[in-house]
Amino acid sequence: MARGKKRARPLFEGSEWTFELIRKSYDAIEEVALGELGLDVYANQIELITAEQMLDAYAAIGMPLMYRHWTFGKRFAREELLYRKGVQALAYELVINSDPCVSYIMEENTMTMQALVIAHAAFGHNHFFKNNYLFRQWTRAEYVLDYLAFAKGYVAKCEERYGIDAVEAVLDSAHALMSHGVSRYARRRKPSEKMRRDKARARREHEERTFDDLWRTVPERTKKGRRRKTLSRRHLEHAKSIEELGLPEENLLAFLERHAPKLEDWQRELIRIVRSLAQYFYPQRQTKMMNEGCATFVHYEIMNRLFEKGLLTQGAMLEFLHMHSSVITQPGFNDRRFSGINPYALGFAMMRDIQRICETPSEEDREWFPEIAGNGDALATLRDAWADYRDESFVLQFLSPRVIRDLRLFAISDDAEEPFLTVEAIHEEEGYKRIRQTLARQYDLAYQEPDIQVIDANLKGNRRLVLRHLVRDGKLLEKNECSRTLRHVAELWGYRVRLVEVCAETGKTLKEYDALPLP
Repeated sequence: MARGKKRARPLFEGSEWTFELIRKSYDAIEEVALGELGLDVYANQIELITAEQMLDAYAAIGMPLMYRHWTFGKRFAREELLYRKGVQALAYELVINSDPCVSYIMEENTMTMQALVIAHAAFGHNHFFKNNYLFRQWTRAEYVLDYLAFAKGYVAKCEERYGIDAVEAVLDSAHALMSHGVSRYARRRKPSEKMRRDKARARREHEERTFDDLWRTVPERTKKGRRRKTLSRRHLEHAKSIEELGLPEENLLAFLERHAPKLEDWQRELIRIVRSLAQYFYPQRQTKMMNEGCATFVHYEIMNRLFEKGLLTQGAMLEFLHMHSSVITQPGFNDRRFSGINPYALGFAMMRDIQRICETPSEEDREWFPEIAGNGDALATLRDAWADYRDESFVLQFLSPRVIRDLRLFAISDDAEEPFLTVEAIHEEEGYKRIRQTLARQYDLAYQEPDIQVIDANLKGNRRLVLRHLVRDGKLLEKNECSRTLRHVAELWGYRVRLVEVCAETGKTLKEYDALPLP
């Protein structure tokens, strides 16, 4: 700060908060976030809640409006017990990907914590929700709250009309299949009537230009014709049925919702509600590390800039640094607290590293990241990364040797047939690449979750449904869990269900499971 320049008066002093102080701090944070960091956010809605309300939100998978289900009550009882006994603390905030973006802050927070939470959630997470390509593709933020209100009311009406047991039976099965109720690829939009007319006209014009009457004299013996002669009428009808069903189908809940023979309309709607929630959370599951890293970087920048302007006292800054350090702590692999890589730690480390590469790169940085090294615009580079990447691709693109060394990352091989672990990648050029690829794979949902698809459904005969699990790297499904989950599929389908585990490389059948609905 230049000598003689008068420092601004702090926004607050002490730990007590008031609505006026929260409003004043929000305005100052917004000025830095939008004016200096260039963030683009939805309108914000800040709500103050108690610790018990935060526990309730935990139990309802983080949603402000949620239908009733026994699993939420069970989760609430567990979280409350752990909180009361001091085994685990509550999150300082909760944020909803909606428009307006709803951020919950707790009454028990200090004023410094309230400012931190606003910077973290109302601007960090908010910007990521609005701009990341996965959220733009899969969620309609302006409709989220209205749909949750509809879902809550619809489930309550179904309970009143059909009974709680009947509704819970459908929801139990749908929840068990929630991770298989996601469409991973955007479906092609149906062409409009004008597009169809234009396409038909273009096809006619092409046929007229290329017409040759000699083709009329050629015998009609095409491969398709020969194949049709070898197939029976029944097989042809079955093949046509599979084609009409759009098989194979990766979204199991969507297929059951549309084609399960015995489901009533209200049951299909319940499945659609669960499927919509699963799709809503799909982008969040793929961007956990980036999302938290973005929000942590944003709150760190905002709080430091406020302090530099004199808007935060030294006491508030020390309190902030203590909380920030706790959030980004990464226990070592041999620490009893270790439970994997902390997404806050890795995300924040990579965001700060990108900032360093853009502003003060080393020769190593120029070799590994020639496109961004020394470009002088770290914030624009970060905003582009937040918009265009997910966790897997972000690690593959931006994890640097510097971060690998700082976090002491290395790769090991754990082969069940070998008596010892093998260190496969250390801190040298090939090791850096191997570590980056190995870490990125841990964020790839396609690798982490089983690839199960509907491949056959006999709607006119015995009504049997056939699922296929493509087995990669020899990872079969766990027998007991597979059998229990398959029973839920059978309950919704209403008839026999078969699951076939097939080796993705050879096509060989490895295992088969069958399930019937309860009588």
